[in-house]
Amino acid sequence: MTVVFCQSVSKNDGEGRDAVCAHGPVRGDAERAHVRAQPNSRGRRWVLALGLSFVASLCAGCAKKSATSSAPNPAASTTATSPSKVTLALNWVPEPEFGGFYAGREGKDYAKHGVDIEILGGGAGFPVLQMVATGRADFGTVGGDELVIGRARGADVVAVFATYQTNPQGIMVHAARKLGSLPEVFRSGTLALETGLAYAAYLKGKFPWQGVKIVPYDGGVAHFIADPEFGQQCYVTSEPLAAKRKGADPQVFLVADAGYNPYATVVITRRALLQKKPELVREFVQATAEGWRRYLDDPTPTNALLGRLNSAMDAASLADAATAQKPLIETADTRQSGLGSMQKTRWETLASQLLDLKLIEQKPNVDELFVNSKR
Repeated sequence: MTVVFCQSVSKNDGEGRDAVCAHGPVRGDAERAHVRAQPNSRGRRWVLALGLSFVASLCAGCAKKSATSSAPNPAASTTATSPSKVTLALNWVPEPEFGGFYAGREGKDYAKHGVDIEILGGGAGFPVLQMVATGRADFGTVGGDELVIGRARGADVVAVFATYQTNPQGIMVHAARKLGSLPEVFRSGTLALETGLAYAAYLKGKFPWQGVKIVPYDGGVAHFIADPEFGQQCYVTSEPLAAKRKGADPQVFLVADAGYNPYATVVITRRALLQKKPELVREFVQATAEGWRRYLDDPTPTNALLGRLNSAMDAASLADAATAQKPLIETADTRQSGLGSMQKTRWETLASQLLDLKLIEQKPNVDELFVNSKR
């Protein structure tokens, strides 16, 4: 089991409280070294083993913790009027993907709603779902499919805010190949793909993989730049932008357009916290929505902070990523129902897909997967 060590770090430059977290072996020292060398690589985040390989032991631990632990609730207020201290664990390093959370903190949106937020930056293999389910973090960000799998295996967590309405996962190829659709990607050339990912399993079942050579995904864009017949998995806010900066002309096919579209950067909390402190969760969600509104309207101030927290991204990279993700976060649904809102039909579709892919043995109760807090 992964062992996580987190230490809060006080900033003297007005950036508030952040935490630097280090974790023990997840998939070996070589991979951790690779992730450090490729800090913007997104593929490693989507391996199904991100916390889910130990969900069975997690559930047993949750039951034991509930029966024996007398530790204080980290979300408890000291008085009726003092802010409620909460922790938010991110499943990746500080990037525009999390811009709204930082914008909400720096812009005092959380403080206005009586929430004193501490943001824990993550990394490859950071076990967010486990941390939230066991009470080591009050809130956390995960993928929608990770949540469904975790729930199906007994983790009592619930989604309260879905940042990305359209999943940012995609396949990028060279525009010069003039491919007209995603199925054509699997008919020729070389494709770097992590075949153990849920969306890869979905694509393999939907399209014939005939004529394409599948190779391991290494997290960078060097092979893509060097080989005009090379394609690879990507996160639309990362690899395509890196390839463009190196002179390539990538064309991206969103996996969502093929029918696999789980919500992404989904904020989860423990059901016990939701039931015990519904007002706190409501205020947190409201502040999160306001923070994202602030960031979408003007990401520049927050990007300056993100650049200090994540030196791997310069100002141009941060600005490009913020622009690329905006239409995936703000959609027709959110304009009608509010940022972060979720639809039951989306969760039902995802649960059915994961069942068909045999990634879960039975569908969890969809009504217990998510809550749209009133705003």
